[in-house]
Amino acid sequence: MNEYAKERILPKLSQNLQRIREIAHNSSDLLVNEFVLSGLPAALLCCEGMLSTSTITELILRPIVEIQLEHPTAEQIFQHIQKHQLFSTDRAEALNYRDLFRFLNSGFAVLVLEGCPKALVFGVQGYDKRSVSTPSGENNIFGAKDGFVEVVRTNMSLIRRRMKSPFLKLELGCYGDKSQTDLCICYLYDRVPQALIQKIKRQLGSMKLESILSSGYVRPFLETSRPSLFDTISTTQRPDVFCAKLLEGRVGILIDGTPFALVIPKLFNESFQSMDDYCYKPYYATFLRWLKYAAFLVALLLPALYVAIALHHPELLNRTLLLILAESEETAPLSLTTEAIGILLVYEIIREAGLRLPQAVGGAVSIVAGLIVGDAAVSSGLISTPMLTVTAISVIAGFVIPDLNPPISILRLAFVLAGGMGGLFGISLLGAAVLFHICAAQNHGFPLTAPVAPFRKRGMRDILYRADFPAMQSGNFTVEEYHE
Repeated sequence: MNEYAKERILPKLSQNLQRIREIAHNSSDLLVNEFVLSGLPAALLCCEGMLSTSTITELILRPIVEIQLEHPTAEQIFQHIQKHQLFSTDRAEALNYRDLFRFLNSGFAVLVLEGCPKALVFGVQGYDKRSVSTPSGENNIFGAKDGFVEVVRTNMSLIRRRMKSPFLKLELGCYGDKSQTDLCICYLYDRVPQALIQKIKRQLGSMKLESILSSGYVRPFLETSRPSLFDTISTTQRPDVFCAKLLEGRVGILIDGTPFALVIPKLFNESFQSMDDYCYKPYYATFLRWLKYAAFLVALLLPALYVAIALHHPELLNRTLLLILAESEETAPLSLTTEAIGILLVYEIIREAGLRLPQAVGGAVSIVAGLIVGDAAVSSGLISTPMLTVTAISVIAGFVIPDLNPPISILRLAFVLAGGMGGLFGISLLGAAVLFHICAAQNHGFPLTAPVAPFRKRGMRDILYRADFPAMQSGNFTVEEYHE
């Protein structure tokens, strides 16, 4: 906690300004404009680069110098401004230096007067920000093209545009002792389970963080205490997806400074859904849904099955496949298990390099890795062609469900090891362990695998198949039905 957190604003202006400069250590972006307001010394404080010059000039500077009262006191001037002057639609009072600096560093103009132990703040924000653009990681064909940005109030407006219901509640709070980050809790209070929202508020209130710079800072405090390979809190960059989750009784969290919103709780089946599913005909959406389920299994198990069958169960292959496999592996210097793990690790290195490097260089990395390194490795005999083909198919299948890429990357290596050591029995054993792990995962009492386990017939209309909207909209469905 900052030493000045509960220190109240001093009534004497000279001492007040001196204390403000001491707390800010005479920071160059702190602008202090002293003037006389209706005969009393006053000062208007602002942070350079955080406000709109034209707005503060037209709405505050010009009207405030025209205030003239007979024998005024500081309290009378403040009362006059609050009752007879508008200045800004976003107004508040600061009674201590913690609140004063939070408003000041958020783009507010702060007015302090001689003889008054408080400050008036006016919202005149005008800092540079990225405009609303297409989400980078959740592409779609028929859905909306706008995505969240780094400014929390802009994100709040994107949600309010879609959800004009008075039941939508947006609660803005400040978290992080040093960063003083704005965090907004969003929910429909006629849909959300009250126990869920109260528990989330308690968890957020108990966070001991100096700063919040991304959603990853907050997520561990909201997840279940039991470790899990799979996320129990979802992230989204799309306002339409966010609003759809709120309609199901979930809680959303917007964090200032990041374009990714959190949604609590998450269900495993959501990783196989997209907004386009609800724009296609039900039969085609159902086909895509099953295609994603198959892609998940291929991405997870295909390299492991190849290794297991080739090493331990060659009788499962017909004569032609067995001869092709034997011929390709005859000159390979490494075992199948080592070869598979090596290729998967090289892929992860290439993917990370292409992701972290600038875009112009990232494309070159992909070309060099795919065309030069891959072709040279096969031609030299270091890697067999069937193994490279199987690994490439598995990797491409994983692209279909990018939300599950982190657990797939780890489990794919684990399944290859299990298949290499124990064959199909090893894969089955590890698969059962992973299945038990997924079924045991939960967040705030909501199972990750619902509505499959525990089974809820009503929820299956958007899992195994996608029902049409008249069937899906029958009744007010909420995730509270899944709560254990």
